[in-house]
Amino acid sequence: MTVMKSVLVAAAATVALSAQAQSLPTNGTLVVVPAFGEVKHVNDQVVATLAVEEQDKDKAAAASRVNQKMNKGIAIVKQADPSAALKSYGYYTYPVYPEERPLPAGAVAKPRLPTAWRVGQYLEVTTANLATLPKTVSAAQGVLTLNGLNFGLKPETIRLLDDQRIAATYKNLNERVAAIAKAMGRNVSDAVLDTVDFEGSGNYATESRPAAAPMMMRSAKMVEDSSVVAEPSFEPGETTLDMRVVGKVKFK
Repeated sequence: MTVMKSVLVAAAATVALSAQAQSLPTNGTLVVVPAFGEVKHVNDQVVATLAVEEQDKDKAAAASRVNQKMNKGIAIVKQADPSAALKSYGYYTYPVYPEERPLPAGAVAKPRLPTAWRVGQYLEVTTANLATLPKTVSAAQGVLTLNGLNFGLKPETIRLLDDQRIAATYKNLNERVAAIAKAMGRNVSDAVLDTVDFEGSGNYATESRPAAAPMMMRSAKMVEDSSVVAEPSFEPGETTLDMRVVGKVKFK
């Protein structure tokens, strides 16, 4: 009986507290509501990174071969895809040193001298011509190497999707406000949207980050010009554009 009485008392207390919580006044309450929205679209642009690297004891000879192959590679890409936008960058020259070996006790290390030079350069190819991409890459790989491939959306596509993204985010905000009003025992009509921050964090400017320095290629020897490379297969995939919004809602 004692146990049953304790359970009943606890249950009665819980009900009382619940009723008290539901009866809390909400007039003038300011509620901060986060919401999210997203849209998806098939990728319609690609940025391909092509590269060339040569190694030789003669630095000038290595640089000369890099220059010749890059010029030839650019000509091949332009012919295969005239609509592509090209940008060369990341020209580098590194000395190659012999492997260090343990010295006998008391021996003095001699200054290390380079045994060869490694020279390379990168070419960025931006195109929306995805249909001919395998053919373009295959032709370029006869001279250059494919160092990276990044599918995405064209700037104009992103602008077209921006309206949909804003609408989806604002719809989610309205749905969440309605759910909050219901939980508070209020009507949605009692809620007034005070502030809407589509940045979602109070940050209204995005800091530009410096581009990462190009990594030195590992291969010491490139594919010969006469090589024929089979066409690769690519799947563009899709991109998800999301948005975060924070709304401040005040109840009458």
